[in-house]
Amino acid sequence: MFKAGKFSFPLGEKTYVMGVLNYTPDSFSDGGLYNNPEAALEHALEMQEQGADIIDLGANSTRPDAVILSASEEKERLMPALEALKGKLTAAVSVDTFYPSCAEAALKEGADIINDVSGVFNSEMALLAKKYGAGYIVMHNPCGANEPAEYKNGVVEDVRNFFLDALNLAAEIGLPKEQLCLDVGLGFSKTNGDNYDILREMEWLKFKGIALLAAGSRKRFIGAASGVKECRLRDPGTVAAHTAAIAGGADIIRVHDVFSGVQGARVADAIFRNTGK
Repeated sequence: MFKAGKFSFPLGEKTYVMGVLNYTPDSFSDGGLYNNPEAALEHALEMQEQGADIIDLGANSTRPDAVILSASEEKERLMPALEALKGKLTAAVSVDTFYPSCAEAALKEGADIINDVSGVFNSEMALLAKKYGAGYIVMHNPCGANEPAEYKNGVVEDVRNFFLDALNLAAEIGLPKEQLCLDVGLGFSKTNGDNYDILREMEWLKFKGIALLAAGSRKRFIGAASGVKECRLRDPGTVAAHTAAIAGGADIIRVHDVFSGVQGARVADAIFRNTGK
């Protein structure tokens, strides 16, 4: 079970779809399209109608070479969107941030999940999740989106060791494991080959009773494999990557195109979770 604020997501029964809501002018795929409260709410409702279980709101781009906002700047940008979404959705709301002050502001406005892309287990974030009963997503990302890290033991083993450390730190703080979700960090600090290795060996990164997230949507490694340069045309490749992740035990996929993400997940679930009739 993944417990997140007002929501509980049983694990193993289906794949949950997290729809990306970039409240930014410069995100790599759809920056600027939903960069006002009205457009953000309209798109969130559209993704919910298409079957999104979670709406992941981000006000700070994490694309390569992005200009990173300060905590105060991110909070100033984030609040109008949170206010627009509040009370309008039946899906869970996640806030994509690496600033505890922004995470707490979002939780006070009704967000259910902290999606921390900092690449470390942040004790302050974990304590906020514990305080508010929120979900806490921890992503493997040792050196950002611009360049890959060096993995002495191979990427899969290093990601697994990072996850083990996160589980131990969560236990020390007293954050229930049901509120923790582990993100393999596709596209962050990894070569194309590293990403393919993770997807191929995802089962080694799945821990019983702990939610596992794969967020490969439209990323460079999909473009490299498919030969498609335009980010917005990579949704078929995204479905293929996420199908591999689901086969390996991923519980949540994060997508820009919810329609294809939900359809792909349902077919993958019919095959790998035996939900088909």
